Amino acid sequence: MRTLKSFEVSDEPTFRSNLISWSQQFYETVWLESNAHLKTYSSFDAILAVDALTLIQTDAFNAFEDLKAYQQETKDWIFGYLTYDLKNDVENLSSKNRDGLHFPELFFFQPKKIIKITGKKVEFNYLNMVADEIEEDFELIRKGGSDYKTIEATKYIRIRMRIFKDEYYKGAHEMLRHIHRGDIYEANFCQEFYAEDTCIDPLGTYERLNSISKAPYATFLKLNDKYLLSASPERYLRKEGTKIISQPIKGTAKRSINRMEDDLLKDRLENDPKERAENIMIVDLVRNDLSKSALKGSVEVEELCKIYSYEQVHQMVSTVVAQVEESRNPVDIIKDSFPMGSMTGAPKISAMKLIEELEGFKRGLYSGAVGYFTPENDFDFNVVIRSILYNETEKYVSYAVGSALTAKALPEAEYEECLLKAKAMREVLENSNE
Repeated sequence: MRTLKSFEVSDEPTFRSNLISWSQQFYETVWLESNAHLKTYSSFDAILAVDALTLIQTDAFNAFEDLKAYQQETKDWIFGYLTYDLKNDVENLSSKNRDGLHFPELFFFQPKKIIKITGKKVEFNYLNMVADEIEEDFELIRKGGSDYKTIEATKYIRIRMRIFKDEYYKGAHEMLRHIHRGDIYEANFCQEFYAEDTCIDPLGTYERLNSISKAPYATFLKLNDKYLLSASPERYLRKEGTKIISQPIKGTAKRSINRMEDDLLKDRLENDPKERAENIMIVDLVRNDLSKSALKGSVEVEELCKIYSYEQVHQMVSTVVAQVEESRNPVDIIKDSFPMGSMTGAPKISAMKLIEELEGFKRGLYSGAVGYFTPENDFDFNVVIRSILYNETEKYVSYAVGSALTAKALPEAEYEECLLKAKAMREVLENSNE
């Protein structure tokens, strides 16, 4: 069904840049890159999937069953995304908040062309129907022969807040009231920043965002006129054979250019009782989620509250693993833990109800997941955070940020954490024409 052919490239950074420019000619594009964060559970440096042979896009109703049928029928690589609002398919919930982006709630496609980069090795994985184009495409990409033209962006982008600081404090205090009353014990409370009547150059914006963030689960996604530009540091869920891996993030600290101060900030995060408590709560939730699919007694915490340092921030990350039956359906494994606990709270359903009530926007793809399934029923998905979303037709740009509220949370500190997380997105948008 597919033809594989490998090449060596001497100048991998240039080839990578040419490759993503070349991909812009297609209606469907998913680009995933690790930015040299080589971890235990890594498969490649970067992978590109373009040009749908078949696809599925749908709303939340019966979405996971539809995806399961599509994945089983295709028995091939499929790439795509799951929006946060698929929670409405998993539980008896709804999404009624404002949506300026209008992304389909689920989208996957079977790409005609997949190109994977590992070091200096480039592997072309093409459906047989287009396999005769491999050498021609390789030469075109290597020589930089793309027709991609930079899109002229709005000169001064005016970013607005969906809710202002006082409204954020009011929502946070209301969330804390429910926490102190015992309705929930943690919730991820988010806010949207947006710009209307705005044009951006999606690829140029992604490349700037990626250059200042260098995140391990970076993503450029294009679906016709809709774009995701993501500098995500977080993995949602991966399956390797019968092993599943989740790596939730809870706990954020800023970086410093001063080495001693940076080490101090990192050390302070690692030993912060509030941040550790947040992380451990979500680890417990993830353990419970994975246990729905896992073999009895197989859920383990491989790493607890480990600090990883990225370009913009230090993050507290835990790694939870489990074993599943070989026959367990991969889509069911995802459904059992969706949406991810790090973006909801605990107990999960109660937290999601409050999130819907107190946030002023529909999350959509933000806090959803982008990734792929392999023909062997493995998969890997990130968490869509630190991301810019863009609807070119509507001229609407959006990014959202959030933080976890627990009993000891101070709304002022949580608001500052949100601004820290928003820094990279605001920077690349406001300096788009510099």
